[in-house]
Amino acid sequence: MKKFFRTIHLYLSLVAGVFIVLAAVTGCIMVFEDEINHTFYTERYFVEPASQKLPITELISIAEKATKGAKASGLKIYKSADRSVEISLMAKEGDNKSKQAKTEEKKGRKPGFLVYINPYTGEIISTIKSGGSFFKKVEMIHRFLLSKKGGIGNYVMSYSSMFFLFILVTGVILWWPKSNKILKQSLKVKWDGKTKRLVHDLHVVFGFYTSIFLIVIVSTGLIMAFPAVNSVIFKLTKSKMESPKTPKSNFVSGVEPLDLASLTQLINKVSTNWESYNFRLPKEQDDVISVNVLEEGALENKVNTYYFDQYTGEKLGALLFADRSLGQRIRSYVKPIHKGELLGLPTKILSFIISLLTITFPITGVIMWLNRLKKTKDVAN
Repeated sequence: MKKFFRTIHLYLSLVAGVFIVLAAVTGCIMVFEDEINHTFYTERYFVEPASQKLPITELISIAEKATKGAKASGLKIYKSADRSVEISLMAKEGDNKSKQAKTEEKKGRKPGFLVYINPYTGEIISTIKSGGSFFKKVEMIHRFLLSKKGGIGNYVMSYSSMFFLFILVTGVILWWPKSNKILKQSLKVKWDGKTKRLVHDLHVVFGFYTSIFLIVIVSTGLIMAFPAVNSVIFKLTKSKMESPKTPKSNFVSGVEPLDLASLTQLINKVSTNWESYNFRLPKEQDDVISVNVLEEGALENKVNTYYFDQYTGEKLGALLFADRSLGQRIRSYVKPIHKGELLGLPTKILSFIISLLTITFPITGVIMWLNRLKKTKDVAN
């Protein structure tokens, strides 16, 4: 039976090994995305606080002019006085789209910009095109091999992850010792052994120690990659995948939309303990203004969403994290677990170490395979 599992383990590793290494390398880089960005691009995220912030509408106008008329689609505001405002903008519609915008559309991504702006002075600190940041490109390699969702690169990385899960399970089966004496030996690396023994131990022993964590990481990746796997969460919890229907604004001809500066006051009424809030601006005349509010100290996934009439500012409804279905709440933890963000810095460090070790497994595995081939050839001769 172990010979059967060894065959599966070997050939799936040979097929997916390169892509597993690529996913591990990019995963290592993305673990500390926020920390790296805040260290190397401090001026992009942090500003010198002043006495008075400019109105939101003025900040949006500045950003739209700087991006040649692109339309603001959302903005993120932090409670901390020293943070910049992040404004998302969509590129122009029609034949006058830029070459970059058309390229983004071909890749299945919405063309646009992310503008970082000083809320006190209106100075534009940084403008990043869609998919133009370093970490966005790393993410596109990690998920799609720089192709697009539904493209060949997407399928290669997704199915390589599936193969990796089988590799991990078969690896544990192959490792499983027959006796307690062998168990003790299987849990230690013989650092003073010969090269072949050291390579074997690095692959087998470290592989076992990391397998539990890797099975969790890979499984969460598969949930995000395959809709069928994602639906299992909702089937097991017997809960709905869809959120309640979003309400609509009461459109009245001739009535101008609400000044967003007034809406910020309403946010303070629904939540005084917020860390940041993210506006999603309306596209249609009857759309609402959606606001995702992140409470202080909460994980990024635990947002409360509020809906406001774009003309009157009236609160039309809310979707609190606690009110979501059990399946939705469980699903919201998938990405933080996958990225190692669940418990902050400790789990990020652990995730980084696990990803770093993963890079070595295909290498040591190939060396072991080549040594076995050489041994078989010598015996045959």
